[in-house]
Amino acid sequence: MTDEDLCYLSAKEALKLFRARKVSPLEILKAQIARSEKVNPSINCFTDRYFEEALEQAKAAEAVYAKRSGAPRPLEGIVLAVKDAQRVKGKRTTHGSLIFIDNIDDHSDPMIERLTQAGAIIHARTTTPEFCLSGACHSRAWGTTHNPFNIDYGPGGSSGGSGAALAAGLTTLATGTDIGGSIRIPASACGVVGFKPPHGRNPDGPPNCFDRYNHCGPMTRAVGDAALMQSVTSGPHPLDHDSLRDVVTLPERPGSLRGLKIAWSIDFGYVNVDPDVRKNTAAALDRFRALGSKVSEVTLGWTGDVETHALHWYNTMEFGRQTVWWKKTHGHLMTDYALKMADAVEKTGIDDVHKAWAEAHRMYETLGPVLAEHDVFICPTLNLPAVHADHDPWDPDFSINGVKVDGEYGWVMTHQFNMLHNCPVMSVPSGFAASGVPTGIQIVGRTFDDATVFKAALAYEKAVGGWLTEKKSRPKI
Repeated sequence: MTDEDLCYLSAKEALKLFRARKVSPLEILKAQIARSEKVNPSINCFTDRYFEEALEQAKAAEAVYAKRSGAPRPLEGIVLAVKDAQRVKGKRTTHGSLIFIDNIDDHSDPMIERLTQAGAIIHARTTTPEFCLSGACHSRAWGTTHNPFNIDYGPGGSSGGSGAALAAGLTTLATGTDIGGSIRIPASACGVVGFKPPHGRNPDGPPNCFDRYNHCGPMTRAVGDAALMQSVTSGPHPLDHDSLRDVVTLPERPGSLRGLKIAWSIDFGYVNVDPDVRKNTAAALDRFRALGSKVSEVTLGWTGDVETHALHWYNTMEFGRQTVWWKKTHGHLMTDYALKMADAVEKTGIDDVHKAWAEAHRMYETLGPVLAEHDVFICPTLNLPAVHADHDPWDPDFSINGVKVDGEYGWVMTHQFNMLHNCPVMSVPSGFAASGVPTGIQIVGRTFDDATVFKAALAYEKAVGGWLTEKKSRPKI
């Protein structure tokens, strides 16, 4: 097995090899550190790195597996990259902003706490746009993150560094947060797996745990690894009043999809979709048909009002209003897109929150009946493979297929399922565009029905042979 193969091992494969004492945690970490030294200068997906500390932890994990009587924890020795917007005790969390460049946290967020208690080793933090505000991943604090498959393009955001690190083989697991698609956007653009659980499935820290649009979740290269992370992360937490008490048992192996009822839409009836995305989504649906699923096109009756009203939540609640608060005292440190967000927020009022809620109710009045008659709903994750690395989310001339669209929302099909926050959604790869950038599909489940989403994703993954498992499918960097 080459060093590159070690870098791309799934967590489940690594754990199996650790237990058999055929590979050690130290070997994988050293290989990923060496690869990051070679590759990261080109893609810029890491902020802080804790390589020396992580090496000591990997040695300790190696010793655990060396003992025949040892009792390894569920993620003992697995390398984890954490988004630079999630608290890690004793470490700096900058939120992609110069404002927080010296911020040290005194506690970890629940997700990070549980992953490290399960034995995961944090070796690096991953880039995010300032305050996680954008689907593009660049900031004054950390510069521009590039897509490993084509560095002219971005990796998506806001968990862009996590997606890029996974695609480039620089980590085994990664974390993300998702308030408008921030897990699924980079999962699609980087050709990896990203899961947005129902709100509350994974406990979170304040203020995110209060925001129904917000979710923290796993980013991985394999569906089974996402299930592994979920088994560690999910469940009630005493510091999160929204955390759900029931713990879902997720399938571990692919099963039959014969008779599974799948509803689908390429464009929701109003979205302008890139031809490569359309073609790859259709091919993915054919895979599900070949697996014996009953695949039916549906009409949701959604309109562009979804985009307009989605803005009201962002602009009036804490997520958007933080830009106004910080502009008053630290505006000189903020990125252009954060300052433009502040300007937009100042034009809205608290009554506008109702518009987002009313739109979400209207959306579910059509999606709910569809999911009552089908097991899952499938659509593209992004209607454009990716935007350029330096993309301006406020660009008034941004277009798809020659038609002007909103620079922030016009190229993603994810935020609809933040508005419908109790639906579990997984993004998995669907192929590649002509640019070499991956594309993805979303598998959307009934409210709180995580297991069926994983069931569909596992079978699809097996049918296509997985992703990034062979050298020919990996980025050429």
